[in-house]
Amino acid sequence: MIEISFTKMHGLGNDFILINCIEQPEIINLELEDLSKTLCHRRFGIGADQILLLCPSEIADFNMKIYNADGSEVEMCGNGIRCLAKYIWDRGLSKKDILEIETLAGIIKPERAGDMVKVDMGEPILEPEKIPVAIESPPPIIDYPLQIEEKNFKITCISMGNPHAVIFLNEEVSDFPVSTYGPLIERHPIFPNKTNVEFVNVQSRTRLSMRVWERGSGETMACGTGASAVGVAAMLKGLTERNISINLLGGDLLIHWHANNHVYMTGPAVEVFQGIVHYSAAYRKDRRRHPRRSCSIAIEFSEKGKSRSIPCTCIDISESGMGITSDYELEIGQIISFKIKDVQHPKSAVVIWSKKDQCQYRAGLMFI
Repeated sequence: MIEISFTKMHGLGNDFILINCIEQPEIINLELEDLSKTLCHRRFGIGADQILLLCPSEIADFNMKIYNADGSEVEMCGNGIRCLAKYIWDRGLSKKDILEIETLAGIIKPERAGDMVKVDMGEPILEPEKIPVAIESPPPIIDYPLQIEEKNFKITCISMGNPHAVIFLNEEVSDFPVSTYGPLIERHPIFPNKTNVEFVNVQSRTRLSMRVWERGSGETMACGTGASAVGVAAMLKGLTERNISINLLGGDLLIHWHANNHVYMTGPAVEVFQGIVHYSAAYRKDRRRHPRRSCSIAIEFSEKGKSRSIPCTCIDISESGMGITSDYELEIGQIISFKIKDVQHPKSAVVIWSKKDQCQYRAGLMFI
């Protein structure tokens, strides 16, 4: 039995258990899937949609790891990163007005905006193989027909670092059976990594309302990446302007798809309470599976029909992926294979983000 200090927070009712793993480094050695399932349970635990782990980073100011209530690790959470930023500022962990937070979706930059937090969510991903969605069609995927039981939907597919299927409804979203169709679309075979699902009504050129079924969590009060995806989808369909407000069950988010192709999300973050939970610790059977320090590895991939191997540095490994640095630029969607001595993990991965950092390249890999 161990004691874990935590902070309960929410963004528009999308609620989180935030654990500072910089102050409690032993937490990262726990079975995080079990930890998330236990703490997020609303009857037998603290209750939350997700846990957020504040960790050190070698390539950014901080690292955020995110686990759903079902124990699955996810790439990014818009409401969660606003809460993480508020926690950092409120406790004086950084004096910077714009933070750099490492996530599995890349480096995300939350910024102070009065009593709100503005987040540069990055550029939307529209290519089907990078979302990913198994649809053979040139991007963007707009109004793709999808039949679920007796009902016909038209889905617009977007990734904001995590996959989204956006559906514009003719009927009132407030009355729509989200809990019936949400999980069926989430687990549809065309989504290899499952998907988040947004159901939307258009109120005007600058106002939308939506409900969201989150992958691994079910219906939640709000979803920042989901609202960002909805803003992009509405613009792609010519339904709205670039600056819009979106009403969710928990309140409003402001979404701006800028001409620079970045999506900016602005909304509140609230600290509810702090506490200590006594947890019957389950430790990883192989703690080396997730080394916190960097290590050298070689990766292999096919280039113009020929096999190629290059050295790189692994800077972090999680349940679902890892970050690397190298002198070679990898392409998003590229499949690579690798081997790390004495570490158990899948042997192949797909590149989900890639960017140049001074004289080196950084990339995020998702295990497949």
